[in-house]
Amino acid sequence: MTQNNSSVSKLFPGFSDADSLQISHALKLVEQLSANCKDTLRPKGVDVASILMSVHIDLETILAALLSDSRVAGKLSDSTIREQFGPVVADLVKDVSWLNNVSIYSTDMANQPNQAEILRRMLLAMTHDVRAVLIKLAFRIQRLRGLQHEQDNIRRFIARETLDIYAPLANRLGINQFKWELEDLAFRYADPEHYRFVTDSLAVNREQRQAFIERFLAALQDRLNQEGIQAKVYGRPKHIYSIWNKMRRKQLAINELYDLLAVRVVVDSLSACYMVLGLAHSHWQHIPREFDDYIANPKENGYQSLHTVVLDEDGNRIEIQIRTKAMHDFAELGVAAHWRYKEGSKVTAATEKNIASLRQLLEDKDNTDGLLENFHTELFSDRVFVLTPAGKLIDLVKGATPLDFAYAIHTEVGHSCRGAKVNGQIKPLTYKLCSGEQVEIITVKNGQPNHNWLNPNLGYLKTPRAISKVKSWFKQQQQAENIAAGKLLLDKESKRLGLKTVDINELLRHFKFADTEHFYEALGHGDINNRQLAGALKIPELEPTPIKLVPSKSSTQSAITIDDIDNVVTTLAHCCSPVKGDEIIGFISHKRGITIHRRDCENIRHLSPEQQLQLLKADWSGQQTVHHSVPILIHAFNAQNLLNDVSQVLAAGKVHISNASLKTHDDLSAILNMTIQIENTEQLSLVLARISHLPNIIEVRRKV
Repeated sequence: MTQNNSSVSKLFPGFSDADSLQISHALKLVEQLSANCKDTLRPKGVDVASILMSVHIDLETILAALLSDSRVAGKLSDSTIREQFGPVVADLVKDVSWLNNVSIYSTDMANQPNQAEILRRMLLAMTHDVRAVLIKLAFRIQRLRGLQHEQDNIRRFIARETLDIYAPLANRLGINQFKWELEDLAFRYADPEHYRFVTDSLAVNREQRQAFIERFLAALQDRLNQEGIQAKVYGRPKHIYSIWNKMRRKQLAINELYDLLAVRVVVDSLSACYMVLGLAHSHWQHIPREFDDYIANPKENGYQSLHTVVLDEDGNRIEIQIRTKAMHDFAELGVAAHWRYKEGSKVTAATEKNIASLRQLLEDKDNTDGLLENFHTELFSDRVFVLTPAGKLIDLVKGATPLDFAYAIHTEVGHSCRGAKVNGQIKPLTYKLCSGEQVEIITVKNGQPNHNWLNPNLGYLKTPRAISKVKSWFKQQQQAENIAAGKLLLDKESKRLGLKTVDINELLRHFKFADTEHFYEALGHGDINNRQLAGALKIPELEPTPIKLVPSKSSTQSAITIDDIDNVVTTLAHCCSPVKGDEIIGFISHKRGITIHRRDCENIRHLSPEQQLQLLKADWSGQQTVHHSVPILIHAFNAQNLLNDVSQVLAAGKVHISNASLKTHDDLSAILNMTIQIENTEQLSLVLARISHLPNIIEVRRKV
């Protein structure tokens, strides 16, 4: 059927003529591409878009819903959508397609609340635009509406998935209108026996309850008129699934539930809410334990309202919900409520408060224009969600590696890990995982952790839990083994740095150990990592002579450059009192902003791995960075790609090469001599460590 502008205006009222033309174009395109498709039980885009109209959605979302019609899947290219409807609609269609095809849920999750919650987080984290989630919820509502035509096992699976995943998502976004319909429709198929019990029970005495409500509404409206309070007063609809849940939770019979008799009062202002509350409490006896002030203490999804329960003249308990119009819109529509204000209407303070209460579901809470134009989800943006081969979801911090994943599965799996497959392909243990990937760990019998795993320069581990497990393993080994490993590490690092002698007493003073045994033990089981050791093993030629200047008494701050940025507000730490000339580092403090410490400060050296992520590069402003020419020698198995591989490592570390010469031997091994520009010992140690882990390398060291 060809859609004209008149029929489009009836289906989708409230849009401009230009917008209606775009909607009409989308409808025609879908109609043409699906002309030869057989009838299917899958939702049609036009039905989904009609559901979205009930939450006052914008044009891009309507177009994306229409173009996500399953009948045109694979027939409508991304480039076509971008060209004809713009990049926003194209990206929404891509997100909706992913949401419609994701198949991670299993009925076992009904008994594993943690797995269901991780899946909900994953869906939000992997969706770039929250409007795609709204479209998916509308798709699910339409699917449930036609579920009676499906086989029983399909009905139960879809209903269970809805109750475990999609209804909680609607609640998280604050869209009660969607949440209630999803729950009631799904409850009908997930538990038909109890669904019929509740609906049959509600049918009994329905007329009597309606009479009670109408009499109470008339009395309440009369008192509001007497006080001159403008309000909309009406009976609140009953939702079958919420009634059943309350019966189970409170162990009550259906006739004992007070909110079967419920009214709602919608007023114009915040002050009027409390005026209505006072009026209700003064004319009817109220039940104090049933009073909730969700205006002063909003729910986690941003919901605001006053709830109270009073007794009418016949002793019936009647729940009253009192809220403003803006609160009501947000309670019913949640995130979608913001589109009401998109086209030039005033965004009120109440609306701004509701927007702020979305718990960072939207990208920029402080920028109204950005908020109304870009609805990206940032919740869980610092997490990745990956799967085991059996389909179990694992929640990890962003930047986590397959080795972190192994330790999340089980400590012994982590200890025995020697490799990993990601989506069926072998990946290095330093690979950064992405949401949605499936990870399989390759283990060996009687495997043990490697000391390199604790080296932050190499990137094997990201999560504090995994780092703690590795450290704990080394701590449990015999003291003699740790001491031997510590001596070996010190010997290896000093040789790599080209140090002929090491002042062990200076190291003991630096790390504050009374004797060498405890120092070697700490080094052996990872309490002192390579970066800290390199910072203590100073190469005299690479270290500038510190010039200590007494700071001016008139100023509590020194001019500091943070990550090469000037004019950053900082505070000097009192614990180590750095002065100009000291080597310094910045630390992001929750209470004092960026505090500046000496690099050898006791508090800095004993930071946890998680706290070390809060460190920032810091220098004294005006202090010229001095680069030193350092010769290094690299011994490799063969010369193939050697110079290219080493050059890439140096480029990644922003290290310049002064000169390089390559010599090959008869056995195909190669010696690469280079002179590189280095700032200090720590940078040299970092570069040498990274080069040493190239697959072709036999040895790398400073040439002396």
